[in-house]
Amino acid sequence: MVSAADRVKRPARASVWLEDGKGRRGRKAEQPSGLDRERITAAAVRLLDAEGLAKFSMRRLAAELNVTAMSVYWYVDTKDDLLELAIDAVFGELSLPDPAAAENWRVQLRRLASGYRDLLVRHPWVSSLIGRFLNIGPHSMAFTLCVQQVIGNAGLPARGQTGAMSAVFQFVYGFGTIEGQFIQRCASAGMSQDAYFREAMGLIMERPGYRKDFARASELMAARGGDTVEDMRERDFEFALRVLIAGIEAMTTDDDR
Repeated sequence: MVSAADRVKRPARASVWLEDGKGRRGRKAEQPSGLDRERITAAAVRLLDAEGLAKFSMRRLAAELNVTAMSVYWYVDTKDDLLELAIDAVFGELSLPDPAAAENWRVQLRRLASGYRDLLVRHPWVSSLIGRFLNIGPHSMAFTLCVQQVIGNAGLPARGQTGAMSAVFQFVYGFGTIEGQFIQRCASAGMSQDAYFREAMGLIMERPGYRKDFARASELMAARGGDTVEDMRERDFEFALRVLIAGIEAMTTDDDR
């Protein structure tokens, strides 16, 4: 087992998935606690969902599992290793299309984008961690490879495919992150999304300065339609995704591409 001092000496290790087999991945002996990596990771995901990243600690996780912190360290060297495992675990929740199937690439891209958005909303802690790790676990890689194949099926030249992936999935990342944060804010206030939105807009419109600035936004929201916050959000997401897909289609026939 790696000591606390050793963990401090190598805080920038590239990835838990690149271990050399001498750490937890190569350890087969079961501890009296009866733990394993899968059980620890599942508990970490539940705790992160319930309490958020700021409150997460190895000590808190050990208490949740009713074991000592050292029992957890028998299977994972660092908290970062566990967070990386947790990210990959939630990517395993995604239902991936088969890029080799006859299904249209546009349908498959919409499915991937919607699934990624749902993941970010369901697990808000993921947003702030994705850029921290290489994300080369089996589930993360399966998602990435599927996206690459689906975008490849669109007919773009190779030099434009990473840009297309960035356009779609960085949009989804931003949309899902903001959506998840808003839902959390409403929950913390003990209000529904619609009640929170109505109260916030009511307070804004009471202030003359803000009322003028938000007049155009109000007109646009009315034109968009939708009876609830969720309705309005769905309309925006679907329209934005249609714009991006149309852009990809246009670039497949653009002479200057």
